[in-house]
Amino acid sequence: MSVTSRYREAWEGFWREAPEEQGAVFWDTEPALAVGAHLALFEPHLTEPGLPLVDLGCGNGTQTRRLADRFPRVVGADLSAAALERARRADPAGRAAYRLLDAADGDEAATLHAELGDANVYMRGVLHQCEPDDRQAVADTVAVLVGGRGRAFLLELSEAARPVLLNLARGDGGPPAKLAPILRHGIAPAEVADDAVPQYLRAAGLTVLASGGLPLVTTEHTADRSRIELPSKWLVAGRPA
Repeated sequence: MSVTSRYREAWEGFWREAPEEQGAVFWDTEPALAVGAHLALFEPHLTEPGLPLVDLGCGNGTQTRRLADRFPRVVGADLSAAALERARRADPAGRAAYRLLDAADGDEAATLHAELGDANVYMRGVLHQCEPDDRQAVADTVAVLVGGRGRAFLLELSEAARPVLLNLARGDGGPPAKLAPILRHGIAPAEVADDAVPQYLRAAGLTVLASGGLPLVTTEHTADRSRIELPSKWLVAGRPA
């Protein structure tokens, strides 16, 4: 299985048009407020922190570069070539490697695992905007990359985020400036049920080791200058001991 051409083109178009500067994209949050907070939840469950780490759905690499400060070998993987071009430009020292990867393609996942061996995986906000038919395949890729020794951290928008986003999109004057391009390119956020994420992981052969609630902090603000934070759930998963 691989993603549809429509989905791939939506992301290529989004990243080709997105402003280059840090924080101009809706979810391009400062690493201290994203991966920095997530590592505090993830690291206690790492049985082998020296394994390679894959940032699956890395986008322009903002969080990938922070992960590279913590882990000895980091690979940022994304479907969009335009996103990866940005990630490489923003990382001239090559702290991380960047790879074009269709996370719904089992053959590509197996090839990356053959190159890296078992890996830890970080995935922030990918399943909730995948097309429904691709979600299990993406979870299967996480399981392939984790193998027998790695662990995966996932953060996904919860069902409670959907009404928040709908209210933003339908507000006076239209959606906020950073949300509008996402909607214009047909990228639909908050489309996965809360109980579906652990089900996808279990179907892939993984066990949910820990979970909880944590907002996805965005770079957008309301009219009163409050930062928009979206209700989200996090999970750590791995093979049964």
